[in-house]
Amino acid sequence: MPTATQFLKTRFRFTLWPTLFTIPAILLTLWLGTWQLQRLAWKTALIADRQAAFQAPPVALPDGLETARALEFHRVGAEGRFLHDKELYIGAFSTRDVEGYQVVTPFRLSDGRILLVNRGWVPEARKDPANRPDGQIQGPTQVDGILRVPFVPKSMFSSLVPTPINRPNENFWFYVDIPGMVAKDGLDPAQVLPFYVEAGPQRNPGGFPVGGQTRIELPNDHLQYAITWYSFAVILAVIYLVYHYRKPDQPKA
Repeated sequence: MPTATQFLKTRFRFTLWPTLFTIPAILLTLWLGTWQLQRLAWKTALIADRQAAFQAPPVALPDGLETARALEFHRVGAEGRFLHDKELYIGAFSTRDVEGYQVVTPFRLSDGRILLVNRGWVPEARKDPANRPDGQIQGPTQVDGILRVPFVPKSMFSSLVPTPINRPNENFWFYVDIPGMVAKDGLDPAQVLPFYVEAGPQRNPGGFPVGGQTRIELPNDHLQYAITWYSFAVILAVIYLVYHYRKPDQPKA
């Protein structure tokens, strides 16, 4: 039986350029597969942290934006009054693809500060508060929800797919824009907190708005990506060996 060295000498036909291409390509795909495994570990830990924060008992509102970032997706509680005459509407669909809006209402805390609260979803027919009077809670009340830090979505392909632009004049929003919403409602920016809260699943009187709109599901396909990259490495190696294999009766090139 021939040794590995003898096999390489008799059955392996070395070529320069395929080798120079294949070896770096294999190393690159192996690195990408390992990187995806690292991403998998990171994403798994992030999902676990969010779920734990989502299910933890409510805590007090943070004092500023930096503290809020550390508490994002945590449950928070506050007491105050809703300013229903200053409702704002974010275009949204329900989980059943029914067109509607998410109702964002300023909430004046007992210390005078104002917190924007996404109270939940209403269908198009219930956008007018007159069509959901029972849900317009009056007087002091408590809010229990998920703390969120606003962001402005940016598209990687902004030149081809522009980022949606909020329409304050129509009171129609695509995302929470605290400075813009504050200006629309004529509120004092110094009194408004730089984060907002998405109300929890507690049922409002009359059923609307429907709270519990927060979604913490994150895509976690990194294991599939890792398998794909490692598969590419194996395929390249097999192709390289098959290409360079010389039959016993085949003369040297």
